[in-house]
Amino acid sequence: MPDWSINAVGHVERFTEAHLKGDARVAAREFELARAETARTGQPVLVARVELNRCAAQVASLDFGPCAGFEPLRADAGAAEVAYARYLAGEASAQDAAVLPAQHRAIAAGGADVAGIADPFARLVAAGVLLRQARATPDAVAQAVDTASRQGWRRPLLAWLGVQARLAEERGDAMEAARIRRRMDLVQPLKDARDQAGSAAASAMPGFSKR
Repeated sequence: MPDWSINAVGHVERFTEAHLKGDARVAAREFELARAETARTGQPVLVARVELNRCAAQVASLDFGPCAGFEPLRADAGAAEVAYARYLAGEASAQDAAVLPAQHRAIAAGGADVAGIADPFARLVAAGVLLRQARATPDAVAQAVDTASRQGWRRPLLAWLGVQARLAEERGDAMEAARIRRRMDLVQPLKDARDQAGSAAASAMPGFSKR
């Protein structure tokens, strides 16, 4: 395996971990290094995969902005990369499901169970896609919270706890909502950061499945 490939994989892994932990400085540096390593091959597909990984990390953390870094590469990306971009946007078709990574095919085909997805990162991404599509069940939200908690991933944990708190408030369970917000304080003691995470989760939540 060439050095650029080994380096790029390492940088992508470190970016993902730093982003999910909430270390923006390290995440930004590792992303730029990963992109630089792949860009020097002159292969748009490889750069597209780095950009899509960043977008997946954002979806896992309920940041539903556009996948801007991928768009300039879309025309030269492969079918699998384009399908994954549509999946992250909540727009995957049944045809896309066939070329997606195996752990995402069931969700893209209309499923809503994330518990069977073994990889923690993929499980959070799938849960984020479901929320984006207004198909996330209470169990999917709980799975996302538990996954982020076990991994120590602060950014998605705050976002998903914000979703849980909003749901508790909507059903009139003030005690549960208060308990969840106390848990958010443990993850990030700064109230403004907690409120920011809760607001982001609320604004990212177009609908919710009560199944």
